[in-house]
Amino acid sequence: MVTQTTASVPLTDKTPKKIAGMFDQIAGRYDLLNTVLSGGMDRYWRARAVRSLRLTGRERSLDVCTGTADVALALARRGRAASVVGIDFSGEMLRLGREKVRGAANRAPIGLTRGDAMRLPLPSSSVDTVTVAFGIRNVQEPAIACREMARVLTTGGRLAILEFSMPQAPVISHVYRWYFRHVLPRIGRLVSHHEEAYTYLPESVGVWATPETFANVLRDSGFTDVRATPMTFGTVYLYTATKR
Repeated sequence: MVTQTTASVPLTDKTPKKIAGMFDQIAGRYDLLNTVLSGGMDRYWRARAVRSLRLTGRERSLDVCTGTADVALALARRGRAASVVGIDFSGEMLRLGREKVRGAANRAPIGLTRGDAMRLPLPSSSVDTVTVAFGIRNVQEPAIACREMARVLTTGGRLAILEFSMPQAPVISHVYRWYFRHVLPRIGRLVSHHEEAYTYLPESVGVWATPETFANVLRDSGFTDVRATPMTFGTVYLYTATKR
């Protein structure tokens, strides 16, 4: 498996303008594709990440790379956060997210704003929890984003990150790689009508850091009690941590 540390030069183009433009173009089909390509497991993964935060109803929550606001909505509903801010650099994804927020019966206010994960537009120590769902690998310099998340968290604040990974079990790894390289790009292109986006997805997962490497990045960024929990045969990891 080809891997890299988050500090190395990425093999795919992850400049903010490039990634934002790509997600702007697939935004209208993004939610549908998430459900189809994950077999509906995306909802379970997000719910588990929210549960890991053990919210009490008093927390100010931040969702980074919020996309169409699915995790932000989950934080406000099931998670019982006191308030939620979602940040993303794709304007079209945020537009669709705002439509979903307006049409939902939320337990807490949700604000969505455009911003870069490497330069979060929030004061230091201003939120109690931070989430990222399948977005950290799209950031040009993930280590910088992790330090930014530590900066905006209060001491003792909790972090939950979901990200894809290549499974290690031989049979599962073989099947997963075949699916990622041959099936997923074809379905993605067919549904999204975007040639590049679903070629980028398997490439970005293939060069993403191993769970051990990314866990060390979190520790170096100011987090403790870092855990990397595999889900769905190791195709997805839930990273949880606490700000020192």
